[in-house]
Amino acid sequence: MTRINKSMKALIKRVVVGLLGGTITVIGVIALVTPGPGWLIIFAGLGILATEFAWAAIVLERAKKSASRAANRARLKKEHRDILLAVLFSLSLIALVVWYTSIR
Repeated sequence: MTRINKSMKALIKRVVVGLLGGTITVIGVIALVTPGPGWLIIFAGLGILATEFAWAAIVLERAKKSASRAANRARLKKEHRDILLAVLFSLSLIALVVWYTSIR
Protein backbone atom coordinates (compact mmCIF):
# COMPACT_ATOMS: atom_id res chain seq x y z
CA MET A 1 0.00 0.00 0.00
CA THR A 2 2.82 2.47 0.83
CA ARG A 3 4.52 1.72 -2.47
CA ILE A 4 1.37 2.67 -4.35
CA ASN A 5 1.08 5.84 -2.27
CA LYS A 6 4.68 6.81 -3.06
CA SER A 7 4.24 6.26 -6.78
CA MET A 8 0.91 8.07 -6.72
CA LYS A 9 2.48 11.03 -4.90
CA ALA A 10 5.30 11.11 -7.44
CA LEU A 11 2.80 11.06 -10.29
CA ILE A 12 0.70 13.80 -8.73
CA LYS A 13 3.83 15.89 -8.19
CA ARG A 14 4.86 15.46 -11.85
CA VAL A 15 1.39 16.45 -13.03
CA VAL A 16 1.28 19.53 -10.78
CA VAL A 17 4.79 20.59 -11.81
CA GLY A 18 3.90 20.00 -15.46
CA LEU A 19 0.71 22.03 -15.26
CA LEU A 20 2.30 24.87 -13.29
CA GLY A 21 5.45 25.04 -15.42
CA GLY A 22 3.49 24.71 -18.65
CA THR A 23 1.07 27.45 -17.63
CA ILE A 24 3.89 29.82 -16.69
CA THR A 25 5.70 29.07 -19.96
CA VAL A 26 2.54 29.78 -21.98
CA ILE A 27 2.07 33.05 -20.08
CA GLY A 28 5.66 33.91 -21.02
CA VAL A 29 4.98 33.23 -24.68
CA ILE A 30 1.93 35.50 -24.49
CA ALA A 31 4.06 38.16 -22.79
CA LEU A 32 6.42 38.12 -25.78
CA VAL A 33 3.78 39.83 -27.93
CA THR A 34 2.35 41.99 -25.14
CA PRO A 35 4.16 44.38 -22.82
CA GLY A 36 5.93 42.31 -20.22
CA PRO A 37 9.08 40.35 -19.43
CA GLY A 38 8.29 37.44 -21.77
CA TRP A 39 11.69 35.73 -21.83
CA LEU A 40 12.07 35.99 -18.07
CA ILE A 41 8.70 34.30 -17.55
CA ILE A 42 9.54 31.61 -20.12
CA PHE A 43 12.82 30.86 -18.35
CA ALA A 44 10.96 30.63 -15.04
CA GLY A 45 8.44 28.19 -16.52
CA LEU A 46 11.19 26.07 -18.05
CA GLY A 47 13.04 26.11 -14.73
CA ILE A 48 9.97 24.73 -12.98
CA LEU A 49 9.49 22.09 -15.67
CA ALA A 50 13.19 21.16 -15.50
CA THR A 51 12.78 20.03 -11.88
CA GLU A 52 10.79 17.02 -13.10
CA PHE A 53 11.39 16.65 -16.84
CA ALA A 54 14.79 16.04 -18.46
CA TRP A 55 13.69 17.47 -21.82
CA ALA A 56 12.88 20.81 -20.15
CA ALA A 57 16.34 20.92 -18.56
CA ILE A 58 17.91 20.45 -22.01
CA VAL A 59 15.71 23.17 -23.54
CA LEU A 60 16.50 25.50 -20.64
CA GLU A 61 20.26 25.00 -21.06
CA ARG A 62 20.04 25.67 -24.80
CA ALA A 63 17.95 28.78 -24.18
CA LYS A 64 20.45 30.06 -21.60
CA LYS A 65 23.35 29.55 -24.00
CA SER A 66 21.46 31.27 -26.81
CA ALA A 67 20.57 34.23 -24.59
CA SER A 68 24.16 34.50 -23.39
CA ARG A 69 25.47 34.56 -26.97
CA ALA A 70 22.94 37.25 -27.93
CA ALA A 71 23.90 39.37 -24.92
CA ASN A 72 27.59 39.08 -25.78
CA ARG A 73 26.93 40.16 -29.37
CA ALA A 74 24.89 43.15 -28.19
CA ARG A 75 27.53 44.33 -25.74
CA LEU A 76 29.55 47.33 -26.91
CA LYS A 77 33.33 47.11 -27.00
CA LYS A 78 35.16 49.58 -24.78
CA GLU A 79 36.62 51.62 -27.64
CA HIS A 80 33.22 51.84 -29.36
CA ARG A 81 31.64 52.98 -26.12
CA ASP A 82 34.31 55.66 -25.65
CA ILE A 83 33.81 56.93 -29.22
CA LEU A 84 30.05 57.03 -28.71
CA LEU A 85 30.42 58.98 -25.46
CA ALA A 86 32.80 61.46 -27.12
CA VAL A 87 30.38 62.01 -30.01
CA LEU A 88 27.44 62.49 -27.64
CA PHE A 89 29.46 64.92 -25.52
CA SER A 90 30.51 66.88 -28.61
CA LEU A 91 26.94 67.06 -29.92
CA SER A 92 25.72 68.21 -26.51
CA LEU A 93 28.39 70.90 -26.41
CA ILE A 94 27.47 72.09 -29.91
CA ALA A 95 23.78 72.18 -28.98
CA LEU A 96 24.60 74.18 -25.85
CA VAL A 97 26.66 76.73 -27.83
CA VAL A 98 23.89 77.09 -30.45
CA TRP A 99 21.29 77.56 -27.73
CA TYR A 100 23.45 80.09 -25.86
CA THR A 101 24.11 82.15 -29.00
CA SER A 102 20.42 82.11 -29.93
CA ILE A 103 19.30 83.59 -26.59
CA ARG A 104 21.97 86.34 -26.59
